[in-house]
Amino acid sequence: MSQRNPRATAALLLQRVIYDGTSLSQLLSDNDDSIDPLVKDLCFGTLRWHERLSAILDQLLTKSLKTKDKDIECLLRVGLYQVLYQNTPEYAAVNETVAAVKGLRKSWAVKFVNGVLRTFLRRKESLVHQIQEIETARYAHPKWLIESIKQAWPEQWESVLEEANLRAPMTLRVNLSQNTREEYQASLQAEDIESTLHPTVESALILERPMSVFELPGFNEGYVSVQDAAAQIAASLVQAETGMRVLDACAAPGGKTGHMLEHTAGLDMVAIDNTETRLIRIGENLERLGLEATIILGDANEPSDWAQQGFDRILLDAPCSATGVIRRHPDIKVLRWEEDIAQLHEQQSSILRSMWNILKPGGRLVYATCSILPAENEDIIAAFLAATPEVVIKPIEAEWGLAQQYGRQVLPGMDAMDGFYYAVLEKQ
Repeated sequence: MSQRNPRATAALLLQRVIYDGTSLSQLLSDNDDSIDPLVKDLCFGTLRWHERLSAILDQLLTKSLKTKDKDIECLLRVGLYQVLYQNTPEYAAVNETVAAVKGLRKSWAVKFVNGVLRTFLRRKESLVHQIQEIETARYAHPKWLIESIKQAWPEQWESVLEEANLRAPMTLRVNLSQNTREEYQASLQAEDIESTLHPTVESALILERPMSVFELPGFNEGYVSVQDAAAQIAASLVQAETGMRVLDACAAPGGKTGHMLEHTAGLDMVAIDNTETRLIRIGENLERLGLEATIILGDANEPSDWAQQGFDRILLDAPCSATGVIRRHPDIKVLRWEEDIAQLHEQQSSILRSMWNILKPGGRLVYATCSILPAENEDIIAAFLAATPEVVIKPIEAEWGLAQQYGRQVLPGMDAMDGFYYAVLEKQ
């Protein structure tokens, strides 16, 4: 793929995401060495504005392209994205997109792509105005998700959607067992890297601009990791103490595992995940940080030998819709469907019950998701409390997020954070 025109490469990747339901993160990881930054920007940007670009294409195309030619349709999306959002000169965007047709080996489409894009340029102003009347295009989210967010957050829904369309900041987690946050900020300043202290999360620094991790001083030595501030809250809520047996369920890629070990020395830490390739990521992350945990291929829904001793603390970062991290993973807009939420609810409830059974009496379980939908958050906890007499819900006193009946919810963009939910449960 490395020799292919970057716009053609982007079109093929988008076809896999939009029409095959493949995760963009997975595709970029699989082809990591051959994907250049332009391809990544084209893919992320085109998916971020998918609903708007689709609405424009609906106006431009008299009929839908055949399944075998969806790569050409995706190339048109790339061309439209460049004109509308990349500030690429219009003639260059058209010429480069038309040239990319050769990379798709469909010579018949040269005139077609050229004609569609030039028609768009002629009608650009009226088309852009026209699609603003379509709610999905205006907010650049699928209809089911707009309705779900309206229902869940009647006062904040518009700002939630707007924040989800922005690019997320690059946030660092300073390893406080190695440096203070202010000391690390000074080392960034010495390299002319500007950052600001996060207002509510004591380990978090927000960079003024994204950069390669290898440009960060002390990255290879484990002084710092990349992790959104909302995800950094988990370690303080777990409240582990030296000598405790702690489980990070659904642990990959290991960011929270590492943070708990940085936060509290001398833990008997077990990290599980149900995918071998993801276990490798946990190991790599802990090795860079100079930390150790027992890493096990296991299913949080079906505890086995690794769970027999029980745990004093459990962090359950449950599989979820990821609706709180759309700004980092815009492919969620096309990969998630309304019916997924009920299935996830069942899975989350089941895993919570399984994890509760291996929590020792007097132990603490932190339930977390990167979702903003109550069906995956408060509703789960409410039902669990009703069915489980020995549960005590612990109020979270904090400056971050919004207090809920059970737990706290961060909405996307609050204090520059991703959307995240936390609830703290203790076993009597």
